Amino acid sequence: MEAISKNFFLYLSNNKVLDRLAKRFGSRFGADKIVGGETFSQAIPIIEQLNHDGLQVTVDHLGEFVTSEEEARNRAEECVEAVQLIAENQLQSEISLKLTSLGLDISHQLVIENMEKILKEAQAREVTVTIDMEDSSRCESTLEIYKSLKKDYSNLGTVIQSYLYRSDCDIEELHSVDPYLRLVKGAYKESGKVAFIDKEMVDSNLKHLIKKNLKNGHYTAIASHDDAIINYTKQLEREMSLSKDQFEFQMLYGMRNETQKQLVKEGYTVRVYLPYGEDWYGYFMRRLAERPANVAFAIKGIFSK
Repeated sequence: MEAISKNFFLYLSNNKVLDRLAKRFGSRFGADKIVGGETFSQAIPIIEQLNHDGLQVTVDHLGEFVTSEEEARNRAEECVEAVQLIAENQLQSEISLKLTSLGLDISHQLVIENMEKILKEAQAREVTVTIDMEDSSRCESTLEIYKSLKKDYSNLGTVIQSYLYRSDCDIEELHSVDPYLRLVKGAYKESGKVAFIDKEMVDSNLKHLIKKNLKNGHYTAIASHDDAIINYTKQLEREMSLSKDQFEFQMLYGMRNETQKQLVKEGYTVRVYLPYGEDWYGYFMRRLAERPANVAFAIKGIFSK
């Protein structure tokens, strides 16, 4: 049943008719409950409120699979502007981005040029940048780019997905560059040839990866709404005598708000993933596909104050 639910939402995420309707009527269906606006400037008051509530933020300009060099360079400029506004407004926020939005599918040189432009500004402004992970076909190139850039930019993180078989080896290979990793389950439709299909295996591997990266001594972001994963991390904190500044929890804007606040009260760092932009529909459907329980969280988040 869970596999059917996941496939259903992944199918919806690629439906162009529904995507157009979502852009047209998004506010009526609660898009403002899960997205911080169409521009970064519109997201600033939300970030300020989240910071006031003790929450850290990472922002992501929605949109991927850019097909022209001009558009890729424009996306890079948008990221630079976001970095500048974060610094100028003294926001406690990082930025997240997808390499496909910066030209990954167009040219290796193009995506490197765009990333370096963003990272130079971010390093000067002391803003951290995280490269989001996309589908498995782009995993190798994403990690190679991450490793090459991490040598010169310490303010750079990336994402590892626990549903991929390769992730354990990836963490091992990244060890030498002192990675800042966001660990997630994964939200793209993947073949059983490259990914665990069984939920229990995905969850078990996520726990394994969390422990491994923390044991390796690297700062770790645990991005999950799952109480079992959150409690497991707390258990590791006790067993490994971890300091609370060695890891953080990350959750989506608009989901599990009370859990976020409770974790802050307990002294944990909690970072809210705040997307902005018009292309929110596909993002939201993939989040629902990621975990069926997110459907309940979404309904509560959209229709409750």
